[in-house]
Amino acid sequence: MANPRLVIVHRRTELQELLDRHATRGQAEFFLRTRGRSIQDVQERHDRLAAALATVRAAVPPEWRHAEVERADLSRFLLAPEDLIAVVGQDGLVANVAKYLNGQPVIGIDPEPGANPGVLVRHRPDATARLLQGAGTAERLRCQELATVTARLDDGQELSGLNEVFIGHASHQSARYQLTTPDGRSERHSSSGLIVSTGTGATGWCASIALDRGGRALPAPSDPRLAWFVREAWPSPITGTSLTEGVLERGETLGITVGSDQLVVFGDGMEDDRLTASWGQEITVQLGERPLRLLV
Repeated sequence: MANPRLVIVHRRTELQELLDRHATRGQAEFFLRTRGRSIQDVQERHDRLAAALATVRAAVPPEWRHAEVERADLSRFLLAPEDLIAVVGQDGLVANVAKYLNGQPVIGIDPEPGANPGVLVRHRPDATARLLQGAGTAERLRCQELATVTARLDDGQELSGLNEVFIGHASHQSARYQLTTPDGRSERHSSSGLIVSTGTGATGWCASIALDRGGRALPAPSDPRLAWFVREAWPSPITGTSLTEGVLERGETLGITVGSDQLVVFGDGMEDDRLTASWGQEITVQLGERPLRLLV
């Protein structure tokens, strides 16, 4: 078996993106100043991430291999079964990585100082060496399994999310489809789309919808079940509003038959990495078979 590989995932900083757009530091500084901001704050955040990345690189055991990948390149990066993933950034970056994994453990590393790290990025950069020391192989790391959600098209394409998947019109206009629940009930909808959320995503987009509907109890991150909500269902002579929320237990599926020219499916807010379903196609959504293994 090959030696383990630590794959360090991060995203470009705001400073790097400003320089990509404005070419020079002076132009970037002028742009920020016209909006009442200082480049010094942007520089400091850039420096903190750079320092965190340097600390994580230095912690890689001598016998391990390591590689680095930016968020924008995740869909083109080949992960190996023996990889251990170190995500250096915010909680949302862990969710972005989760859809590309197949059981590889994840260490969430928060580069920002403060008393409380993130929900998913639970560790400080200087703890990386301790976490990896003596690990030997990634399988020996103790992990918490967080539920994921998977959407599949009838042509075999599939997409997963750690927080939620969204199904609807590409521009969030009215989407037409037929919804079928696990108990066989069916209803035609015209709505702003629907989301199916895990317990990890239950504190975000899903929480705002649940709050508006009286505070339905939502799953916890490790619970093997999902919550689903239809957004702004519209009543008409051919569309209804009686099936707009529910829970999916393990083994249950929510069915969607596309009734308009085109619907999109994307996970965790990554709209550029999406599936497209055309009229008449079937979409099924259920609990993911590959939970995220997050180092505790």
